[in-house]
Amino acid sequence: MNTTIASAASGQTLDLGICGMSCASCVGRVERALRQVPGVQQASVNLATESARITFAAGTDAAAMAALSCRAVRNAGYEPRVAGPQEAPEALSRQAAVPGFLPVGLGLLLSAPLLLPMLGALFDRHWMLPAWAQCALATPVQFILGARLYKAGWHALKALSGNMELLVALGTSAGWGLSMWLWLTAGHPDHVPPLYFEASAVVVTLVLLGKWLEARAKRQTMAAIRALHALRPDVAHLLGPDGEVPVPVAELLVGDKLVLRPGERIPVDGRVHEGCTQVDESMLTGEPLPVARAVGERLTGGSVNGDGRIVMEVTAVGAETVLARIIRLVADAQAAKAPIQRLVDRVSAIFVPVVLLLALATLLGWCRAGAGVEAALIHAVTVLVVACPCALGLATPAAIMAGTGVAAGNGILIKDAQALELAHRVDTVVFDKTGTLTLGQPRLTAFEAAPGLDATALLAAVASVQSGSGHPLARAVVQAARERGLTLLPLDDMRAVPGRGSEGELQGQSYRVGSLRWMQESGVNLGPLAPRAEALQRAGATVSAVAQRSAQGWEPRALMAFADTPKPGARAALAALKARGIRVLMLSGDSRGAAEAMARQLGLDPDAGEVMAQVLPGDKAQCIRDLQQGGYGLGKPGKRHTVAMVGDGVNDAPALAVADVGMAMGNGTDAAMHAAGITLMRGDIRLVMAALDISRRTVVKIRQNLFWAFVYNLLGLALAALGQFGPMLAGAAMALSSVSVIANALLLKRWRMQ
Repeated sequence: MNTTIASAASGQTLDLGICGMSCASCVGRVERALRQVPGVQQASVNLATESARITFAAGTDAAAMAALSCRAVRNAGYEPRVAGPQEAPEALSRQAAVPGFLPVGLGLLLSAPLLLPMLGALFDRHWMLPAWAQCALATPVQFILGARLYKAGWHALKALSGNMELLVALGTSAGWGLSMWLWLTAGHPDHVPPLYFEASAVVVTLVLLGKWLEARAKRQTMAAIRALHALRPDVAHLLGPDGEVPVPVAELLVGDKLVLRPGERIPVDGRVHEGCTQVDESMLTGEPLPVARAVGERLTGGSVNGDGRIVMEVTAVGAETVLARIIRLVADAQAAKAPIQRLVDRVSAIFVPVVLLLALATLLGWCRAGAGVEAALIHAVTVLVVACPCALGLATPAAIMAGTGVAAGNGILIKDAQALELAHRVDTVVFDKTGTLTLGQPRLTAFEAAPGLDATALLAAVASVQSGSGHPLARAVVQAARERGLTLLPLDDMRAVPGRGSEGELQGQSYRVGSLRWMQESGVNLGPLAPRAEALQRAGATVSAVAQRSAQGWEPRALMAFADTPKPGARAALAALKARGIRVLMLSGDSRGAAEAMARQLGLDPDAGEVMAQVLPGDKAQCIRDLQQGGYGLGKPGKRHTVAMVGDGVNDAPALAVADVGMAMGNGTDAAMHAAGITLMRGDIRLVMAALDISRRTVVKIRQNLFWAFVYNLLGLALAALGQFGPMLAGAAMALSSVSVIANALLLKRWRMQ
């Protein structure tokens, strides 16, 4: 069974494939059926991906929930899709599509002779087939090729609902039945009145053709996932006692050693064990240039090895690899339902009953107008045929699938449809400084010990304390000590204080290393070091202090100055955002002097309030809330602003979650990426503008699709009720509407990053 079960914040989720849905009304019926399953908290069905996402309470028997959900789907008249858990999208889409072109081809072959009279009329020829021949050609189309319409329509009737198949089945059956009645009740066998067998047969054929074209078009919207699946090789070269052995990638284990030859695709995540090479990660990150990889450095499954032969050690396999997580993120985003889709759901819930009433009103109205039962029935049939709500059901998901697909191809992973829909409204973007706007690799530029102390010995002690921390400044201290050939001492104890620094015990001495704010909070008076600290801050350095515990308390021992550099292209990217009328701010825990100095390098104006300095990690989320409410000079308090937060660290996760749109840098921490709605797979600030642009274009396509879908249905119903066209034209228009909506969404694939 094509089901995937995963944990979610509110419980567990079940992803289920569904066959047989055709329109927005089908979506509503399946959702209602799933929500009635005991234990289901929420159910969301996507027509474009033909899938359902079901959320149920944690601790519920997952196997039982999957079985009950499948039964509910089947009772509603649809089929749960059977597939292996690792099956690629090509196979799933083949199962979901109309089974090949054969039914369409047979329908066209049988319907073509029925259209001969229309063709002959153009040349003033009478090519009308005998009634029995028309019946023989139309009946197999109506009841054999069109059997799926009756089956789906019957299930809809049993559920006291309606769908596209019900409308078409009723309309074409009425046309076929009217033709049979006119033929069998004709007063003279040589004089047969006009029959409508060709209308019913051609409409059924056009419906089948439209569904086939629609299935082909929908497969193109899944191109991003298919491309990601194609990155996974089937075989790896395992290095064992007997040399290299080809083994299926599915059999690899963490810790295995694999041989990678030049040009081969890396099968799973790992690190370089022997050798060095260049790796092409363009399909994952969008970065066109290869990156160097040496012993100990990471390798990502799906990327391509360059010109070096290396041995890699496997660190992650299966669903835990970066590529697998990316595929899940893209698939989740494409299966998600955007908030704007709720409007379509409300409309579709009443659409089919309204159409049935309108068809009845059309029949009665034309009869009262004196048109006769025959003409009135034809007009009512046209109303039923033209009213297919397929385009409404596909308008939003098709655009979302195309938008998330083109984003993934450019290194932008959009986790949910809500982030995609909100991003185009962003008017304020807040950037974390270190690692986001800067390279995040600060260097120790100055180490100044208090008078009378040995700076070298003190640096060795401080580096020893910092060796237990993963903070970028701590790593810079350790790197500086190693460059000077100093030996690190074993620590007795060490603890990190988020947003402030770290402290540790070393050879019976207690050291505290951290920000000047922490020193001030601890009552440390810098004394003779204070003037130098101010001078370093004015120069734009990030300054930390070292204190040592004595009998009198914490005493200052040294100052450390750090410098970071802006990322290449960051200044231009920020300028581009500002040129679009978006306010840009930098958020930093550094001192005001250091933060403002970096801001000026990036083209930001501290005097205009574009710098928020000395912000503790726990306060970042509150800063985002204040910005959303118009704080920090954004406007009148109470005016709601749409704020995007861009960060990469663990301490950015709360702010990323609070922001309207959270964007995590792909080279950051897992916590940041889980909290964000959008992940930028490479540290290129230009991707922020690209994500906003993709969101804007996707929302434009959604609105275009919904506008034309609504206009098509309203205009088509009005013209059909007024008798302006017949059933065949209605069938063609119905098929064309669905394909045109998907084709319009696929135009997003032409987007290119500037």
